Amino acid sequence: MAERQEQAAPDAVLTRIGQVVMLHHGGDREEARSRFLDLWAEIGEDGDPLHRCTLAHYLADTQDDPGDELAWDLRALSAAEELADGRAGGDPAGVQGFFPSLHLNLAADYVKLGRAGAARSHLRRARTAADSLAHDGYGEGVRSAISRLESRLAEDGPPGGDGWVPPRQRPS
Repeated sequence: MAERQEQAAPDAVLTRIGQVVMLHHGGDREEARSRFLDLWAEIGEDGDPLHRCTLAHYLADTQDDPGDELAWDLRALSAAEELADGRAGGDPAGVQGFFPSLHLNLAADYVKLGRAGAARSHLRRARTAADSLAHDGYGEGVRSAISRLESRLAEDGPPGGDGWVPPRQRPS
């Protein structure tokens, strides 16, 4: 019974992350980055992988330096892989929907850093992982973003300047 109540209770850390995401989307990038970093200090490198994945995924968006953005996106991927391979307990299948967005964001990071080969590698992984997404607004948005980045890479165009930003996913 207590286990059921814990499952039904909202996750306070994910709620706090969501609040900071709203702050960031409201335009206060610096404050959002500061609050995300405070949360990261609380959670730590060995904290719950779902929390680390979610937080690092969104923290990447607040970075000014593409190398820092890449580092946070790699942390998010590492935590998601912990969840997927069962090291962290829970439902490994439940995390499959994270991978398309995580690999898409890594591909975008590598494009910004001028590393087209690494970008293409993650883009292939994003495309493959996108098969796990529903055919809803979110899934179609991720697939569309993958296609746009594939087109940009095929054209070997400049890595920036068009305002393209990959979608972020909030785990449910």
